[in-house]
Amino acid sequence: MAAKIIDGKKVAEEKRAEIRERTAFLASRGIVPGLGVILVGEDPASVSYVTGKEKACAENGLLSFERRLGAHSSTEDVIALVDGFNHDPKVHGILVQLPLPAQIDERRVIAAIDPAKDVDGLTPINIGRMSLDEPCFLPCTPAGVIELLRRSGVQTKGANAVVVGRSNLVGRPLVNILTRKSLNATVTACHTGTVDLASHCRRADILIACAGKVGLITADMIKPGACVMDVGVNRVEDEGAKSGFRLKGDVEYAGAIEVAGWITPVPGGVGPMTITMLLDNTTLAAERAAAEHGEGRQAGHGDGPA
Repeated sequence: MAAKIIDGKKVAEEKRAEIRERTAFLASRGIVPGLGVILVGEDPASVSYVTGKEKACAENGLLSFERRLGAHSSTEDVIALVDGFNHDPKVHGILVQLPLPAQIDERRVIAAIDPAKDVDGLTPINIGRMSLDEPCFLPCTPAGVIELLRRSGVQTKGANAVVVGRSNLVGRPLVNILTRKSLNATVTACHTGTVDLASHCRRADILIACAGKVGLITADMIKPGACVMDVGVNRVEDEGAKSGFRLKGDVEYAGAIEVAGWITPVPGGVGPMTITMLLDNTTLAAERAAAEHGEGRQAGHGDGPA
């Protein structure tokens, strides 16, 4: 029997409907969640992504504040914009679009963000809180993976999870989050230095591919009935496509769907969840700010991510 397809677009819209309820509640009290976005340079993918974030904010009751700098800007130029957002009460969340040009010290820029506004979950303080299993903003793509698992009814407690990839944006956070007491998975972290990757993958009840390599995970590497989450987004040249390319994941989908119990497609799986969880974190930041100032917040929201 073919795997159940986890529809990321559908889950993202369900989540956004909940976010709209929360932003409407805040608006009734004179509060509009605000996202400050900093874009350095004119990388087409980054520009497109920022545009998508701003559109999503407008559609779901949030404000966006964009600041742009030229590609030759300095670390100090970017930090100055971050500091401005840190002190702006209309801005509840700050996002610095990555990657930054090579001359900019990315670590210094991220560390300059107020942890209370770090809706990407990348500051050392939020990473430390995540490691200590404390309430914090979770990085958006890993948070999206967890949300898909929850809403699809995939059991994490007691499950063997294998994460293939160790990036600071996806792989490492997922390993950390899945071992939290609220999820209670047993996690194996695999990467380019892993010997006999296939043997590790075959033991996985939950297999998460986030290495950024097309077709890395094949059907014979998947445990029958496992949940396969494909986070890979790889551009493959395709002369027949209008854009000149098509998107493929890290999993060979055609074969995997015949073995897995659940699977995410590419595109349309994990991808739609990333911006959705950014909206969620920004709304949460606004709810927390409102609570600190003694203003009401909607019951059942704002208690922090898992």
